Parts: sequence; C-alpha cells; structure tokens
Amino acid sequence: MNSLLSALPAPVRKFAAVAVPILIVIVLAGGYFLEGRSSTTDPAADAADAPSATAADVQSALDRLPVKTEVAMTGYSREKFPHWDDNAAEHGFGPEFAQYSKCTTREVMMLRDASGEVTLDPKTCDLTIGKGGGWQDTYGVMDTKTGKLKPYKFITESSGVDAEHIVPLAEAWRSGAKSLDTDTRRRIANDAQNLIASDPSANRSKGDQDPADYLPPGSFRCGYISQYVQVKLKYGLSVDKDEQTALRTAVDDCIKRGEFK
Repeated sequence: MNSLLSALPAPVRKFAAVAVPILIVIVLAGGYFLEGRSSTTDPAADAADAPSATAADVQSALDRLPVKTEVAMTGYSREKFPHWDDNAAEHGFGPEFAQYSKCTTREVMMLRDASGEVTLDPKTCDLTIGKGGGWQDTYGVMDTKTGKLKPYKFITESSGVDAEHIVPLAEAWRSGAKSLDTDTRRRIANDAQNLIASDPSANRSKGDQDPADYLPPGSFRCGYISQYVQVKLKYGLSVDKDEQTALRTAVDDCIKRGEFK
C-alpha cells in the first residue's frame, strides 16, 4: 500500500492517505450489517441457510425419548411455567446476545429471529424496526378451501408476532413437566431452542397439539421436528405411541428430502 501511494503525485497522495482508510471502514461496516441483518423474501432460503442437525443426531434423540401415555391436564396453567425471564446464559441464546441481559427472553428471541434492520436497545429493551425490518414466518398456514399453502407472511410490527413454544407448555405438562419443579418448568418456557417468532395464524392453528396432530406445513417442518425432539430429550419429557410414530415418519421423510445433513 505504501509503495503504491509513493508513486502518486503529492496532492493525490494526501487525499488517498485520508480517503482509503475511511473507505475500508465503510466497506467493513457495510459487510457487518449485511451479514448480521440480511433479509430474504424466500423463507425456504432462510431455512436452507440455518444450521441443520444430522440425521443420526435426530434419530438418536428420538430413540432415546421415553414412550409413555400422556397424563391429564389436571392442575395445569401457563403460570406453572414462569416466563418471560431475563436473558440469562442458561437460556442458551449465546454470547452474541449477552449484552441484552436486562431484556426478556421474548425480546431477545424477537431480535434473534428478525430480518432486515431490527435493533434492540440493551438498556430500555425497546425494539426498533428500520428498512426492510420484520419477521418472516416459515411455519406456513394451509388454506382450508384449496388445501394449498397460503403465501408466507412477513410481519413488520412486533405486536403482530407470536412467541411460539416449539414444545407447547401444555404438551410439556402432559409429557412429564407436571412432575418437574418450577425452576425446570421456567427453563422450558424460556429456552432459546424452544422459542421461535411466528405468524399468529400458524401458532394458533397448532395450539397445544403434538406432532401426531400437527406439523408445520411450510419450510420450517424439518427444523421444527429436530428442535422438538431435542427439547423433549433435554428435559426428560416423553412421547406417546402416536406421537412417536408421527415423528419417525416425519424424520424419515426429512432424511429422504436431504433436510438433515
């Protein structure tokens, strides 16, 4: 760089000495923002770029889940699963979100799952949505009239986004969390792996159903299955026979489609 500058006339050298470092900073900064807040209109492309579990990992986790009949909902309430917690390391969002320790797990999840320009103030925990900012649903919703997948929603208002528990809290209760202590139930409700921002229509069409009755019809289907199985294994939750059969069928289909590495 110095040899190139020395070959230039003095006025040009003086300009280049100031301008080049500034340009380098701008390019690097631009690359950072593009990498950290890239937006795509194709949810399937987002799903393809996301880290995938291996087929062996998912099958192993599924094989290790205890098979039991679900217990009754007697005594259940969402309050038995305290949320939203402050963003502590135990919830698994990772060191890149450590600065948001004053914010709730829901707020940090909203930042993590955003596309485009979305920022979270680490002091006030206010979300700000800028150019191209919002949340891309990948669950998908079926049109009951046509039997086809509706267009994926891109939501630009944070109030229009649901915080979806991949393993529903009621399902967790039925599959073993009823017997767990409150602290463990708190971790289930705030676990980064069990949370995702979703279209409210998709979330409510799922309700508290397990995979025997509901699987996302869209591009997140295989990622959902992987996370569902791993969350259940992590907290020692069981599956019933119908649920296990549905999961095995879905895992096999994902492997055939090359969704698991």
